[in-house]
Amino acid sequence: MASPPVSDSADLDFPALGAALWRKRRKIIIPTLLTALAALVVVQLIPPKYSSEARVLIEERENVYLRPDADKITTDPAVDQEAVTSQAQIIMSRDVAREVIKKLKLNEKPEFDPTLNGVSPVKSLLALIGLVKDPLSMTPEERVLTAYYDRLSVFPVEKSRIIGVVFLSEDPELAAQVANAIADAYLVRQREAKQEQAQGASQWLASQIETMRQKVEAAEAKVEDFRAKANLLVGTNNTTLSAQQLGDVNAQLAAARALKADAEAKAKLIRDMLKSGQPIEASDILNSELIRRLTEQRVTLRAQLAEQSSTLLDNHPRIKELRAQIADLDGQIRHEAETMARSFENDAKLAGARVDSQIAILDQLKKQAASVNSDDVQLRALERDAKSQRDLLESYLAKYREASSHDTINSTPADARVISRATVSNVPAYPKKLPTILIASFAMLVLSGGMIISNEILAAPAGVVPLRREPPLEAAKPEEAAERTSRLGTRLGALFGTASKSDARSAAEIPLGTIADAAAALQHGHGRRTAVFGAEPGMNTTQTAIKLARALAEHSRVVLIGLASGEAAIRAISSEPAADGLAELMLGTASFRDIITKDRLSPLHLISPGHGAIERVEIVSTRDMIIRFDALGRSYDYVLIDAGVAAGSGLERIADVAPRAVLAAESSANAEAARERLKSAGFDDVTAVRATPDGLGETAAAA
Repeated sequence: MASPPVSDSADLDFPALGAALWRKRRKIIIPTLLTALAALVVVQLIPPKYSSEARVLIEERENVYLRPDADKITTDPAVDQEAVTSQAQIIMSRDVAREVIKKLKLNEKPEFDPTLNGVSPVKSLLALIGLVKDPLSMTPEERVLTAYYDRLSVFPVEKSRIIGVVFLSEDPELAAQVANAIADAYLVRQREAKQEQAQGASQWLASQIETMRQKVEAAEAKVEDFRAKANLLVGTNNTTLSAQQLGDVNAQLAAARALKADAEAKAKLIRDMLKSGQPIEASDILNSELIRRLTEQRVTLRAQLAEQSSTLLDNHPRIKELRAQIADLDGQIRHEAETMARSFENDAKLAGARVDSQIAILDQLKKQAASVNSDDVQLRALERDAKSQRDLLESYLAKYREASSHDTINSTPADARVISRATVSNVPAYPKKLPTILIASFAMLVLSGGMIISNEILAAPAGVVPLRREPPLEAAKPEEAAERTSRLGTRLGALFGTASKSDARSAAEIPLGTIADAAAALQHGHGRRTAVFGAEPGMNTTQTAIKLARALAEHSRVVLIGLASGEAAIRAISSEPAADGLAELMLGTASFRDIITKDRLSPLHLISPGHGAIERVEIVSTRDMIIRFDALGRSYDYVLIDAGVAAGSGLERIADVAPRAVLAAESSANAEAARERLKSAGFDDVTAVRATPDGLGETAAAA
């Protein structure tokens, strides 16, 4: 049995399909033109409908000057989207619809009640087979409401508090009238609702106010009765009489104690001066008229003694006489001082007796006050209850006055206003003639072309046309022929179970592909933390890492970390070239906030190696840095690490931090040895990247 022909390529032969379409172009053009003509006839037969739109703004329209004083400082509550949507449903309510229908007499127009001019045979046939509802089986109100809602469209404008009201009608003037009537009816419903709310509140408050008045009177009567029974009468300064008496006695006691202490101090001072023999020079003694005269006489005699002593001897009779007179005056002064001291002592005794009596009175008043404390507590409780009842009554009265001021429809503004009234339109909104014709024609064009292509593919033998064949091997260049021979041998070997030695060698090589494929491999795999390596020493892997990171950052949160090299390249694209990096983070002189910067050309985040000279092994070996890499993995969708060459020490440490690797290589042969090193170091998966001479990489499929 002969084998079926095998195609060298599984791609469709688009030129052959194009030639088939051109050959059968009449089967495409004629149905398309007929469809366009039919669509033109249909849109001409459909009665045109005109659209008019009114717009309503939902807002708080209460006048701030009519609010209570306590509410004037508050701001208007924000109207959320749920409230706007609810108001749109109110506009579409049956109550508003009935008011508009009644006002404009829509039930008398054949456009809204098709039975007025008779039901058309087409509609009767459609109703008979169940495609539409039979108008004759509906009530007149149902027919008008159905036509009304078919032409009405109410929608909230996105990110605003505006509601659009659009109405379609065969009469452009009627469309504008209905749209405006709907907006006006909605505002009237708003005012009626607020009026009903105010009237209901007034009636309820009126019944509650009378009850509250009785409660306030009863509470205040209890306060006064208990005050009289407990003898808690109030005097001046709004305090009870017992408290006032207690305060007065306490003040008198303090004054008596002060007088006693003052008299005792004066008497002691005079006694001390008399005992010490010092001159009596206290102010109270010097203020005595007798002592003042005696002191003046002593001063005069001392002056005479001094004068006579200059001429007479001490034994002279005159000198003795003067000294005797001075001594007598001193004795009189001391006697008078002792008299005053006794007087002060007597005053102190009187003050002490007054203190004792005041203490006794104070103790008695304290006992009296202690006995009425429980009564005072009960009185305060009654007063609090009366005050709460009085405050509640006053609040009810204020609310009643406010509700009474809004009990008429003209005094209650609606929480909405019409910001755009509907106008008469001269351009039909339905049907859209040109778009309808174009869409119908395009649909028929695609449908007829698709049917021709399907017939061509299904009618061709398997593996032959319209699948594309490559030119014969003899017509190709030698190197292309060799490559194609290898591909053909591979397919034939797969078909008959054989393979050539060259195919065995190529199967061990790593295929290199495109950036989109490698980015997709990381996105569909588990490469949340990936290390980018170079296959050979001296390769610039930073540009490869940057290009791959930018590709991932288009749809994800990505951070690129410069671990070993490429500081200049990372700083060149950074929005903050002078920022610190991993070295400063490891030394504790910087935090993540200081080292994470942004790429100037993409949403990519960057972390440079830093200003210090630290090897990559040191960075990934410390426990603190491993914890920080884990934190980055939780914060970002992808963490890419520019890890340098895929050789040397530290590969195992890097594999612990980033278990997936991307390998930049110039050829598949160079990538093989590096891939084996990465696999043996513990990397779960390796994705190959073709590196250009300047380090720019094209991503590839996973190894």
